[in-house]
Amino acid sequence: MSVDVSPPPTSPADGPAAIDAVPLRHPWRWVAAIVILILAGLFIYGAATNDAYGWKFFGKYILDERIVSGVWITIQLTVWSMILAIVLAVILAVMRLSPNPVFRSVAWVYLWVFRGTPVFVQLVFWGLIPTIYKNIQLGIPFGPTFFHLDIQNLSMYFLLAILGLGFNEAAYLAEIIRAGISSVPEGQSEASTALGMSWLLTMRRTVLPQAMRVIIPPTGNEFIGQLKTTSLAVAVPFTLDLFGRQRDIAAVIFQPIPLLLVAAAWYLLITSILMVGQFYLERYFSRGASRKLTGKQLEALAKAQVLSEGGGV
Repeated sequence: MSVDVSPPPTSPADGPAAIDAVPLRHPWRWVAAIVILILAGLFIYGAATNDAYGWKFFGKYILDERIVSGVWITIQLTVWSMILAIVLAVILAVMRLSPNPVFRSVAWVYLWVFRGTPVFVQLVFWGLIPTIYKNIQLGIPFGPTFFHLDIQNLSMYFLLAILGLGFNEAAYLAEIIRAGISSVPEGQSEASTALGMSWLLTMRRTVLPQAMRVIIPPTGNEFIGQLKTTSLAVAVPFTLDLFGRQRDIAAVIFQPIPLLLVAAAWYLLITSILMVGQFYLERYFSRGASRKLTGKQLEALAKAQVLSEGGGV
């Protein structure tokens, strides 16, 4: 005679037994965090008590009129060069996607040159434009001249800085835009064409809204990077921006470190504002792309599941 000692079966109504989960402890994380906080505190204390940083000069020049005007010119350089870069990048991206081999070749050579040479070297060449091309003349060869411009007598270094920064940035934005357009499935364009949309309407209503999800994040990073790249405008030479202003002041008072901290603080402030704007812009264009369900969607899904189980019984 055998005795069945197996535990009684659990009824479905009771459900499985609750699992007593014990989280793993990570003491070394706390040790590492404490060490990092101690080192950070020591660095901050050392920087605050070190006279070499020149904090009194930092407080004196952080809101100096010349520094503030340099900040405004830096923002103008960034905005205008990015507008130029975006326009050129769209043209280059379309040329790269064009079936015309001449357009593709011209766009490829442009990207090859401007991505393959340092931006500092490019800005030096832009600054030498008045020396290389002393005069600009438009007219008939061996005939009358309709337009003449003496470049050497013009103060156009601000314009040359915009052109140098914009032409360089366009080479990088063109690949970003091309990748964004290529990420949209061809079926989207075919469906729009079947509905009678023109190419321009298809790009504006179908392709670009979906491509912006891919284009916006790296473009925001490029915008922030362009703000910092304006400090290289000194190669043109253009010295009225933030970096040029702090360098001129530091050369007079012989205090380069506090003035560099002033410039760094302003760059950090503007960059932080741009990062916040980028966050909201990305969230706007990513609407409908997230796989996370909202509270109402989860509630509706739970009710549908209950109704389906009740109907099955």
